[in-house]
Amino acid sequence: MGEQKRGSGPVGTFEQVVLPHMDAAYNLARWLVRNTSDAEEMVQEAYLRAFKFFGGYQGGDARAWVLKIVRNTCYSFFEKNRPAELAEEFDEKIHAAETEQAGAEATLLKSADSRMLREALDELPVNFREVIVLRELEGMSYKEIAEVTGVPIGTVMSGLARARAQLRERLLRTRAKEEQGGLRK
Repeated sequence: MGEQKRGSGPVGTFEQVVLPHMDAAYNLARWLVRNTSDAEEMVQEAYLRAFKFFGGYQGGDARAWVLKIVRNTCYSFFEKNRPAELAEEFDEKIHAAETEQAGAEATLLKSADSRMLREALDELPVNFREVIVLRELEGMSYKEIAEVTGVPIGTVMSGLARARAQLRERLLRTRAKEEQGGLRK
């Protein structure tokens, strides 16, 4: 057997494997860094890294592989430029509380307008934004999220529950403020 040229092994070429996930990569980067130009830069850097290490890609879930590189690129950016972004908020009420019914949460999310939802999501700490974006916007399974984030599935599930609780609290607070403002007019 002859030597395979770079990127044309049994998993396919870089273009076939990695490029189809650029929208998901940008979506994750945009929500993590909360800035369009920084997100574009993170995706570009991540794709350069993916290209550099594509020879070692063994197959499997290409989207998870790409998103893990995007995530790591964003977190490296935070370490250098925004270390405060990595500090997780700790609210004893939220972290100690049991998760409420998913039905109530789904109803709230469906009824929240997109502006309110974007603003509430944007206020979450980066680790919570990340799991919400991967699960709810990218439709990834707990297993895929665990692969992207490098944490056990149980940690993904508990982090997602805390993220949803914080998102729900922010949405309810914003809705109450808007309703209160509307009654005064």
